[in-house]
Amino acid sequence: MFEQYHVGNVFDEMFIEPGKPRRHYAPIVQRLSDMDIDAFERRRRMADVLFRNQGITFTVYSDKRGVEKIFPFDLVPRIIPADEWELLERGLTQRITALNLFCQDIYHEQRILREKIIDPYLIYAAKSFRREMIGVHVPKNVYIHICGTDLVRGIDGKYYVLEDNGRTPSGVSYVLENRAVMKRVFPAVFNQYRVRAIEDYPYNLLHTMRYVAPVHAIDPTCVILTPGIYNSAYFEHTFLARQMGVDLVEGQDLVVENGFVYMRTTAGLRRVDVIYRRLDDDFLDPLCFREDSVLGVAGLMNAYRVGNVALVNAVGTGVADDKAIYPFVPDMIRFYLSQEPILENVPTYICAREEDRKYVLENLDKLVVKSTNESGGYGMLMGHQATESQREEFREKILKEPRDFIAQPVVELSQHPSFCDGTNVISGDGSRCFEGRRVDLRPYILYGEKVIVMPGGLTRVALRRGSLVVNSSQGGGSKDTWVLEDEEQS
Repeated sequence: MFEQYHVGNVFDEMFIEPGKPRRHYAPIVQRLSDMDIDAFERRRRMADVLFRNQGITFTVYSDKRGVEKIFPFDLVPRIIPADEWELLERGLTQRITALNLFCQDIYHEQRILREKIIDPYLIYAAKSFRREMIGVHVPKNVYIHICGTDLVRGIDGKYYVLEDNGRTPSGVSYVLENRAVMKRVFPAVFNQYRVRAIEDYPYNLLHTMRYVAPVHAIDPTCVILTPGIYNSAYFEHTFLARQMGVDLVEGQDLVVENGFVYMRTTAGLRRVDVIYRRLDDDFLDPLCFREDSVLGVAGLMNAYRVGNVALVNAVGTGVADDKAIYPFVPDMIRFYLSQEPILENVPTYICAREEDRKYVLENLDKLVVKSTNESGGYGMLMGHQATESQREEFREKILKEPRDFIAQPVVELSQHPSFCDGTNVISGDGSRCFEGRRVDLRPYILYGEKVIVMPGGLTRVALRRGSLVVNSSQGGGSKDTWVLEDEEQS
């Protein structure tokens, strides 16, 4: 299975060199090597059937061929040794702590602005900065209850933080379903390892929600607020509601009366205490944000301000994961925690700065340019792969609205063996084999009574040969991620 595998010039997660697996991968390499291609493909088809029967889908809005797609799943798991994970866990805990302190500060004292750590213009010009939240006290001073931080591994083997997702991070349902499918399709392989469990995530999420419930709620009622069936992550909304045993509601199911939020039920109105909202700030309350929104609840922000309902995540957290603010997270860690960052950022150029902007415009063919207001792989220029006309288009955009763009050097993501479509796995002599595909990692962090980092996360795979874009909306898939329990297997 691995005879034709090419390690290449990037960091390979499984192999140190051709034919020599890393210690923690040795058992699975042996198991796969003993398996013939037909047996592996039978298991792959079985996984596809399980995903289809479970309705594990996502939506690509720009795809006119259909609304829902089965989420591509690659059967070869990514394995993270215990010592590596211990470093990541400490770094992620440090990071979400600093980001929460930043949100608290930016909507109250603004010390980080007064001491000129961050240019106030970058904050006030951010579309995700909510002036309506200035002076508003949120339950337990927690703003980002759920965060999905994207990590990449460079050629040097070090992990770097690519971005933080502190608004409505998605993908955790795929992590849980990937594990369930993996256990059914490859039980013998899974049982060779002592893998840390992830199945308690829904319990931990519900506990986090209940922790920030208003003080008057003895037995708090929690709900998930979804934009509806056409949202790209609707499967996840239904999955989490089912796993936690809470109601899944749309805006039309809720009403605000006398400063409290109620849910319409067949038995009458029932008070709601905590809302895990899966829609953006703009659509939450037509009386406060977009007047044309039919997805939110009129009066919700007023109930929130007076402390009669908790929102998870808090309104205004987008300012913390704005791509123009991302370069300052290491400074936040030093400023608020008096610590050195455990995890490094990718070097970033802020186009709002004249010096940075000049460098970016002169090196568009060597950089990755990202829109600060886009996500999911949209609004991005891969300069080294772009045409001259595409680079010129971005040049004009940067000159027109420099605050809306940042740039980073091309990060050669680490690769992992992946079994791809037949057109991509034909080696030189015609035999079928695995090929390396670029991967990243999105761990999920809960911030409630304590910080809990899910052991593992969503390993996303760029299934297109040569691609560095792992987003599902851009053709990416995912792997099960195994974090080992002890050093012995590491």
